[in-house]
Amino acid sequence: MGASLNAIAHLSTSGKGGHVEPSIGTRFLVFPQPPYVAGYEKPEVVWLAASVGGILAGPSDKYMYVADPVESKRPYAYPTLPPYAGGLRPPAEPGPDGHFDHILPGSPAFLSAHSYACARRVLDICEGYVGREIKWFFAPSRSRLEIIPHIVDWDNAQSGFGFLELGESEPGKSTACFALNFDSIAHEMGHLVLLSELGLLQGDGSGTDFFAYHEAIADFTSLLGLLHFDTAIDRILRRTGGDLLINNELDRFAELSDEKQIRSFNNSLRIGDVSEEVHDRSKPFAAALFDCLVEVYQTILFDRGLSDLDPRRFSDLRRQMPLELIEAGLNRSRPDYESRHFASKAALQEARDIVGQCVVRSWTHLEPDRLTFEAAAEALLEEADRGRSRPYMDQFEDCMKWREIL
Repeated sequence: MGASLNAIAHLSTSGKGGHVEPSIGTRFLVFPQPPYVAGYEKPEVVWLAASVGGILAGPSDKYMYVADPVESKRPYAYPTLPPYAGGLRPPAEPGPDGHFDHILPGSPAFLSAHSYACARRVLDICEGYVGREIKWFFAPSRSRLEIIPHIVDWDNAQSGFGFLELGESEPGKSTACFALNFDSIAHEMGHLVLLSELGLLQGDGSGTDFFAYHEAIADFTSLLGLLHFDTAIDRILRRTGGDLLINNELDRFAELSDEKQIRSFNNSLRIGDVSEEVHDRSKPFAAALFDCLVEVYQTILFDRGLSDLDPRRFSDLRRQMPLELIEAGLNRSRPDYESRHFASKAALQEARDIVGQCVVRSWTHLEPDRLTFEAAAEALLEEADRGRSRPYMDQFEDCMKWREIL
């Protein structure tokens, strides 16, 4: 046993300045939600996947690097693009063990470490779902993504040709920095990953849902990322008693949740209810993906004897779910749930990965200049027929039909 543990914990020396590279990944501290949100005041330790060459000072690796300007820079806009040519603050340095979790909130290097960790975490998740390395859409012009962790007096976050840069929602307030907001970073990373996998438009996108689909996927990427944090899953399930389906059907899920990602998905909007503005138009499709996630989760619970409600009995849950089932779900006591918490958590993690993998791999069936929400839904069903999501295909289709996408 001792030899096995030593092998697992083995650290290899890279040979550059005695830097130690953890062979099983690298630790960082990450806030699943901004630290001003109740219940998320403390960051969570996360492991980033082992990278060829390791994660070095900056932080930096083969995929991305952080550049923290000494002076406030203007946001990138064509033709001004990375790399940043001005003076930089000292980089975030790994500890003697090669990890970065010694860099604490409030320290000068924390925004750099945190913004990098959030971005790299999303990339790790997406590469896990697609099953291979993701090549940046801006390669070979640029080989790595540049992250600017803080731009003063700029209430925005944006990503583009080789960059991801983060402002602040309230000038001078450290907790308002977008670099501390996993949701904002994950959303921008969703755009970058989708562009890299789906490709760029050849035309102007007129007559397509390309831009609205981008917004839907960027939002869903932030939700998938959130559900990879133990803190978030534990809080969500305990607040709802593990019954996401009933609470979602009553549009109460968002009321029970402080997570911005979940609030943005919890709606009853259909395609006919929204405008052509890309953010508004994205909402029904993003919500349909959320519906798919919740239905798969509830189905797994039923199949494992953890719930009495089988969502496959209903093709239109919002109209067909019996009132007595709704009332029973809402009246269920929290102590009754606690004995099922870890089994429910495992079910939600499995549902997350089933739907996440299906969504990410569906991009290979899409063409940017012909992308409509209907085509995206059909691509999702085509991909669902190939793997472990096959048992849920009919439910995916029902979710898309209810939202008037199919």
